[in-house]
Amino acid sequence: MDMVCGMSAVIEFAGVTVRRGRATLLEEIDWTVEEDERWVILGPNGAGKTTLLQLAAAQIHPTSGVAGILGEVLGTVDVFELRPRIGLTSAVVADRIPRSELVKDVVVSASYGVLGRWREEYDDLDHDRAASLLTEVGAIHLAERTFGTLSEGERKRVQIARSLMADPEMLLLDEPAAGLDLGGREDLVSTLSVIALDPDSPATVLVSHHVEEIPPGFTHAMLLRSGRIVAAGPLERVVTAERLSETFGMPMLLTQEDGRFAARRRTRHARH
Repeated sequence: MDMVCGMSAVIEFAGVTVRRGRATLLEEIDWTVEEDERWVILGPNGAGKTTLLQLAAAQIHPTSGVAGILGEVLGTVDVFELRPRIGLTSAVVADRIPRSELVKDVVVSASYGVLGRWREEYDDLDHDRAASLLTEVGAIHLAERTFGTLSEGERKRVQIARSLMADPEMLLLDEPAAGLDLGGREDLVSTLSVIALDPDSPATVLVSHHVEEIPPGFTHAMLLRSGRIVAAGPLERVVTAERLSETFGMPMLLTQEDGRFAARRRTRHARH
Protein backbone atom coordinates (compact mmCIF):
# COMPACT_ATOMS: atom_id res chain seq x y z
CA MET A 1 0.00 0.00 0.00
CA ASP A 2 1.27 3.45 -0.83
CA MET A 3 0.93 6.03 1.90
CA VAL A 4 -1.14 8.93 0.63
CA CYS A 5 -0.36 12.45 1.78
CA GLY A 6 -2.62 13.75 4.53
CA MET A 7 -4.92 11.37 6.36
CA SER A 8 -4.22 7.71 5.89
CA ALA A 9 -5.50 4.66 7.71
CA VAL A 10 -3.23 3.22 10.41
CA ILE A 11 -5.12 -0.09 10.31
CA GLU A 12 -6.79 -1.60 7.23
CA PHE A 13 -8.02 -5.16 7.68
CA ALA A 14 -9.89 -6.92 4.87
CA GLY A 15 -11.38 -10.37 5.41
CA VAL A 16 -8.90 -11.09 8.19
CA THR A 17 -9.26 -14.56 9.70
CA VAL A 18 -7.12 -16.20 12.39
CA ARG A 19 -7.28 -19.95 13.01
CA ARG A 20 -5.41 -22.04 15.57
CA GLY A 21 -5.84 -25.72 14.77
CA ARG A 22 -9.59 -26.24 14.44
CA ALA A 23 -10.49 -23.12 16.40
CA THR A 24 -11.37 -19.92 14.54
CA LEU A 25 -10.32 -17.01 16.77
CA LEU A 26 -11.28 -14.23 14.33
CA GLU A 27 -13.47 -14.56 11.26
CA GLU A 28 -13.68 -12.25 8.23
CA ILE A 29 -12.77 -9.03 10.04
CA ASP A 30 -13.06 -5.84 7.97
CA TRP A 31 -11.79 -2.84 9.95
CA THR A 32 -10.31 0.56 9.19
CA VAL A 33 -8.80 2.92 11.77
CA GLU A 34 -7.87 6.48 10.75
CA GLU A 35 -5.04 8.32 12.48
CA ASP A 36 -7.34 10.71 14.38
CA GLU A 37 -9.61 7.96 15.77
CA ARG A 38 -9.72 6.42 19.27
CA TRP A 39 -11.30 2.94 19.29
CA VAL A 40 -12.54 0.73 22.11
CA ILE A 41 -12.92 -3.02 21.44
CA LEU A 42 -15.54 -4.60 23.70
CA GLY A 43 -16.69 -8.17 24.10
CA PRO A 44 -16.86 -11.14 26.47
CA ASN A 45 -13.92 -13.43 27.30
CA GLY A 46 -12.92 -15.49 24.27
CA ALA A 47 -14.44 -13.05 21.78
CA GLY A 48 -11.10 -12.50 20.03
CA LYS A 49 -10.21 -9.05 21.39
CA THR A 50 -6.62 -9.87 22.37
CA THR A 51 -6.07 -11.74 19.09
CA LEU A 52 -7.24 -8.64 17.20
CA LEU A 53 -4.82 -6.48 19.18
CA GLN A 54 -1.94 -8.93 18.58
CA LEU A 55 -2.58 -8.58 14.85
CA ALA A 56 -2.63 -4.78 15.09
CA ALA A 57 0.65 -4.94 17.04
CA ALA A 58 2.26 -7.09 14.29
CA GLN A 59 2.81 -9.87 16.86
CA ILE A 60 0.92 -12.49 14.82
CA HIS A 61 -0.11 -12.91 11.18
CA PRO A 62 -3.58 -13.62 9.81
CA THR A 63 -4.38 -17.11 8.52
CA SER A 64 -6.17 -15.46 5.60
CA GLY A 65 -7.19 -11.99 4.49
CA VAL A 66 -5.08 -8.84 4.26
CA ALA A 67 -3.85 -7.01 7.37
CA GLY A 68 -2.56 -3.53 6.58
CA ILE A 69 -0.75 -1.71 9.39
CA LEU A 70 0.79 1.77 9.07
CA GLY A 71 0.82 1.49 5.29
CA GLU A 72 2.50 -1.94 5.27
CA VAL A 73 1.00 -5.38 4.72
CA LEU A 74 1.71 -8.15 7.24
CA GLY A 75 3.56 -10.95 5.51
CA THR A 76 5.38 -8.58 3.14
CA VAL A 77 7.14 -6.41 5.72
CA ASP A 78 9.85 -6.95 8.35
CA VAL A 79 7.81 -6.87 11.57
CA PHE A 80 10.92 -5.80 13.50
CA GLU A 81 10.89 -2.53 11.55
CA LEU A 82 7.13 -2.14 12.02
CA ARG A 83 6.86 -2.82 15.77
CA PRO A 84 8.87 0.19 17.01
CA ARG A 85 6.29 2.42 15.26
CA ILE A 86 3.58 0.95 17.53
CA GLY A 87 3.13 1.71 21.23
CA LEU A 88 1.81 -1.32 23.12
CA THR A 89 0.84 -1.83 26.75
CA SER A 90 -0.16 -5.27 27.95
CA ALA A 91 0.45 -7.60 30.90
CA VAL A 92 3.14 -9.38 28.88
CA VAL A 93 5.02 -6.14 28.19
CA ALA A 94 4.67 -5.09 31.85
CA ASP A 95 6.23 -8.35 33.05
CA ARG A 96 9.42 -7.51 31.14
CA ILE A 97 10.02 -4.24 33.00
CA PRO A 98 12.70 -4.69 35.69
CA ARG A 99 11.20 -3.98 39.13
CA SER A 100 14.45 -2.35 40.27
CA GLU A 101 14.51 0.27 37.50
CA LEU A 102 13.73 3.91 38.30
CA VAL A 103 10.45 5.11 36.79
CA LYS A 104 12.16 7.85 34.77
CA ASP A 105 14.48 5.22 33.26
CA VAL A 106 11.59 2.84 32.56
CA VAL A 107 10.11 5.57 30.36
CA VAL A 108 13.28 6.92 28.77
CA SER A 109 14.64 3.46 27.91
CA ALA A 110 11.69 2.89 25.56
CA SER A 111 13.48 5.04 22.99
CA TYR A 112 16.26 2.43 23.02
CA GLY A 113 13.87 0.11 21.23
CA VAL A 114 13.76 2.37 18.20
CA LEU A 115 16.07 1.17 15.45
CA GLY A 116 19.12 3.33 14.80
CA ARG A 117 19.05 4.91 18.24
CA TRP A 118 21.36 2.60 20.17
CA ARG A 119 23.66 4.71 22.26
CA GLU A 120 25.16 4.72 25.71
CA GLU A 121 23.78 8.00 26.92
CA TYR A 122 20.35 9.49 26.44
CA ASP A 123 20.41 13.12 25.53
CA ASP A 124 18.54 15.90 27.33
CA LEU A 125 15.74 15.78 24.78
CA ASP A 126 14.91 12.21 25.81
CA HIS A 127 14.83 13.11 29.49
CA ASP A 128 12.68 16.18 28.79
CA ARG A 129 10.24 14.10 26.74
CA ALA A 130 10.06 11.40 29.42
CA ALA A 131 9.33 14.06 32.06
CA SER A 132 6.59 15.67 29.96
CA LEU A 133 4.95 12.28 29.31
CA LEU A 134 5.07 11.38 33.02
CA THR A 135 3.46 14.77 33.70
CA GLU A 136 0.74 14.11 31.09
CA VAL A 137 -0.20 10.76 32.67
CA GLY A 138 -0.11 12.26 36.19
CA ALA A 139 2.95 10.31 37.33
CA ILE A 140 5.80 12.83 37.41
CA HIS A 141 5.91 12.56 41.24
CA LEU A 142 6.94 8.91 40.80
CA ALA A 143 9.99 9.62 38.60
CA GLU A 144 12.60 8.75 41.24
CA ARG A 145 10.75 5.68 42.59
CA THR A 146 11.60 2.16 41.45
CA PHE A 147 8.98 0.46 39.31
CA GLY A 148 8.57 -2.38 41.82
CA THR A 149 7.40 -0.05 44.60
CA LEU A 150 4.46 1.34 42.60
CA SER A 151 0.82 0.40 43.01
CA GLU A 152 -0.82 -1.45 40.11
CA GLY A 153 -2.56 1.75 38.98
CA GLU A 154 0.68 3.75 39.09
CA ARG A 155 2.44 1.06 37.06
CA LYS A 156 -0.27 1.22 34.41
CA ARG A 157 0.20 4.99 34.01
CA VAL A 158 3.99 4.64 33.79
CA GLN A 159 3.55 1.94 31.13
CA ILE A 160 1.39 4.29 29.07
CA ALA A 161 4.04 7.02 29.29
CA ARG A 162 6.62 4.42 28.26
CA SER A 163 4.56 3.30 25.26
CA LEU A 164 4.30 6.93 24.07
CA MET A 165 8.04 7.65 24.53
CA ALA A 166 9.12 6.52 21.08
CA ASP A 167 6.44 8.76 19.47
CA PRO A 168 4.46 5.83 18.01
CA GLU A 169 2.05 6.20 15.10
CA MET A 170 -0.45 4.01 16.93
CA LEU A 171 -1.15 3.23 20.62
CA LEU A 172 -2.55 -0.19 21.59
CA LEU A 173 -3.83 -0.85 25.13
CA ASP A 174 -4.78 -4.39 26.13
CA GLU A 175 -7.12 -4.25 29.13
CA PRO A 176 -5.15 -1.52 30.93
CA ALA A 177 -7.67 -1.35 33.80
CA ALA A 178 -7.46 -5.08 34.62
CA GLY A 179 -6.63 -5.66 38.28
CA LEU A 180 -7.26 -2.08 39.37
CA ASP A 181 -9.51 -1.02 42.23
CA LEU A 182 -12.18 1.62 41.67
CA GLY A 183 -9.86 4.56 42.41
CA GLY A 184 -7.11 3.15 40.23
CA ARG A 185 -9.54 2.59 37.39
CA GLU A 186 -10.93 6.11 37.62
CA ASP A 187 -7.40 7.57 37.61
CA LEU A 188 -6.56 5.51 34.55
CA VAL A 189 -9.74 6.43 32.68
CA SER A 190 -9.05 10.13 33.24
CA THR A 191 -5.43 9.64 32.08
CA LEU A 192 -6.62 7.92 28.91
CA SER A 193 -9.18 10.66 28.38
CA VAL A 194 -6.44 13.32 28.49
CA ILE A 195 -4.49 11.37 25.86
CA ALA A 196 -7.59 10.74 23.70
CA LEU A 197 -8.53 14.44 23.68
CA ASP A 198 -5.00 15.55 22.72
CA PRO A 199 -4.98 16.05 18.91
CA ASP A 200 -1.25 15.24 18.85
CA SER A 201 -1.83 11.77 20.32
CA PRO A 202 -1.57 8.80 17.97
CA ALA A 203 -4.52 6.70 16.85
CA THR A 204 -5.51 4.58 19.85
CA VAL A 205 -7.11 1.15 20.27
CA LEU A 206 -8.25 0.08 23.76
CA VAL A 207 -9.40 -3.46 24.57
CA SER A 208 -11.85 -3.84 27.47
CA HIS A 209 -14.68 -5.96 28.84
CA HIS A 210 -16.45 -3.01 30.44
CA VAL A 211 -18.27 0.04 29.05
CA GLU A 212 -17.38 1.77 32.34
CA GLU A 213 -13.76 1.85 31.13
CA ILE A 214 -14.47 3.83 27.93
CA PRO A 215 -12.68 7.18 28.41
CA PRO A 216 -14.38 10.41 27.34
CA GLY A 217 -12.80 11.45 24.04
CA PHE A 218 -12.97 7.98 22.50
CA THR A 219 -14.67 8.19 19.11
CA HIS A 220 -15.34 4.64 17.85
CA ALA A 221 -16.23 1.19 19.12
CA MET A 222 -16.18 -2.40 17.93
CA LEU A 223 -18.25 -5.13 19.57
CA LEU A 224 -16.88 -8.65 19.15
CA ARG A 225 -18.56 -11.97 19.88
CA SER A 226 -17.10 -15.40 19.06
CA GLY A 227 -14.52 -13.91 16.70
CA ARG A 228 -17.03 -11.94 14.63
CA ILE A 229 -17.91 -8.26 14.57
CA VAL A 230 -21.37 -7.56 16.02
CA ALA A 231 -21.05 -3.84 15.24
CA ALA A 232 -18.29 -1.31 14.51
CA GLY A 233 -18.29 2.43 13.93
CA PRO A 234 -18.91 5.72 15.77
CA LEU A 235 -19.22 5.15 19.53
CA GLU A 236 -22.76 6.47 20.04
CA ARG A 237 -24.10 4.31 17.22
CA VAL A 238 -22.39 1.11 18.38
CA VAL A 239 -22.59 1.25 22.19
CA THR A 240 -26.34 0.72 22.64
CA ALA A 241 -28.31 -1.53 25.00
CA GLU A 242 -29.54 -3.61 22.07
CA ARG A 243 -26.08 -4.22 20.63
CA LEU A 244 -24.49 -4.88 24.05
CA SER A 245 -27.25 -7.40 24.78
CA GLU A 246 -26.40 -9.21 21.55
CA THR A 247 -22.65 -9.08 22.26
CA PHE A 248 -22.82 -10.35 25.85
CA GLY A 249 -25.76 -12.72 25.33
CA MET A 250 -28.05 -11.24 27.97
CA PRO A 251 -30.54 -8.34 28.22
CA MET A 252 -28.55 -5.24 29.18
CA LEU A 253 -29.49 -1.87 30.60
CA LEU A 254 -27.19 0.95 29.48
CA THR A 255 -26.91 4.42 31.01
CA GLN A 256 -24.76 7.38 30.03
CA GLU A 257 -23.87 10.34 32.21
CA ASP A 258 -21.06 12.95 32.08
CA GLY A 259 -19.59 11.26 29.01
CA ARG A 260 -19.32 7.89 30.80
CA PHE A 261 -21.26 4.68 30.21
CA ALA A 262 -22.52 2.10 32.69
CA ALA A 263 -24.11 -1.26 31.90
CA ARG A 264 -25.81 -3.96 33.90
CA ARG A 265 -28.11 -6.89 33.31
CA ARG A 266 -31.72 -5.89 32.82
CA THR A 267 -33.91 -7.47 35.49
CA ARG A 268 -37.57 -8.28 34.90
CA HIS A 269 -38.82 -5.44 37.04
CA ALA A 270 -36.36 -2.84 35.68
CA ARG A 271 -38.17 0.20 34.36
CA HIS A 272 -37.35 1.72 31.00
